[in-house]
Amino acid sequence: MHDTQPYDRVRSPQARPIRRAAPPPRQVNWRRRIKIAAFILILAIVAATIFIWQRAAAFNDAVSTESAFSMRLFGPLAGGERVNVLLLGYSDESRDGAFLSDSINVLSIDRSTGETALIAIPRDLWVEGVAEVPQNMKVNEALRIGYYAGGLENGAELASRAVTQVTGLEIHGWITLDFQGFEAMVDAIGGVTLENPTAFSYTWDETRYFAGAWEGSFEAGTLQLSGQEALDYARVRYASEVAESSDFARSVRQQTVLRAIRAKVNGWRALPDGLAVSGALEDHLRTNLGVLDLVMLAGKLDVDRRVELTEGAILQASTNNIGQYILVVLGQTTSADYAPLHAFIQEQLNAPLPAPEPSGSPGGEPPPS
Repeated sequence: MHDTQPYDRVRSPQARPIRRAAPPPRQVNWRRRIKIAAFILILAIVAATIFIWQRAAAFNDAVSTESAFSMRLFGPLAGGERVNVLLLGYSDESRDGAFLSDSINVLSIDRSTGETALIAIPRDLWVEGVAEVPQNMKVNEALRIGYYAGGLENGAELASRAVTQVTGLEIHGWITLDFQGFEAMVDAIGGVTLENPTAFSYTWDETRYFAGAWEGSFEAGTLQLSGQEALDYARVRYASEVAESSDFARSVRQQTVLRAIRAKVNGWRALPDGLAVSGALEDHLRTNLGVLDLVMLAGKLDVDRRVELTEGAILQASTNNIGQYILVVLGQTTSADYAPLHAFIQEQLNAPLPAPEPSGSPGGEPPPS
């Protein structure tokens, strides 16, 4: 029987969301974030330093006779004496004149003032008094004689002794670079831009030079040069302009190219371009300086003064006993007396720096036959 009496059913209350108080805004822990960022930055710096040092050490092992930690120049640079580094450019046996020094320069740094001088040594300067070469020689032959007697390092050491003999400057280190390495270095950074003060045409052949039959030319003004073009610009000596045919003019152009390279490998491009240059040089550069010394020297390519050893000022033309054109020192008491040249170089190095002048091409004589 059904219950028909009405009754109130118990109704459960309607569920309502529970409102909770909003949590207070979280405060940013800036100190913690700064610590994390600093930690990440330190890790990145450490990783980059390890990578760069590994690359530098590998480059050092490929080009230097010394360890990556060697600092041959540290002792001289820590004192007050002058530091002298011999720079030799040469061709290997793939070209004529193999291992004859095509360019010979002494980079001389005055430790007390920080001034840097570049002394260009003429290739035909006659050298006597070096025990290893009793028959005597032109200074550019030292690298070649030493190379065939005991390898490239031996040649560089012999060249260092020859340059010390004639200049009176103790050579603390040497760097050799072949032509292929010079080309590769310029191409590795995408070429160079430089200012050429004097337009000239050129040839590599003496007969064509006297006939005025030129093989190429460089316009005055801004030049964009590839590796091969930069090498030609730095080396050529048979030129339509007499002033551009001297060894001194070639040395000026070589320095111009080096300055252009240094300007290119600068700023934010220093690391990638520096690595590219080191890779290009590994098979072509040889030195008895460690990579730390090389880094220091890289900042000295913009020299403060040039020392010119020219005919009339300190040298005069002569011939040796087989009729070769040579340069000897004015004022010599004997053929092996280089005291006048020693004194001349010291006088030039100690002279006040000249006032800046507009860039131009130095004078000189046509190349000897």
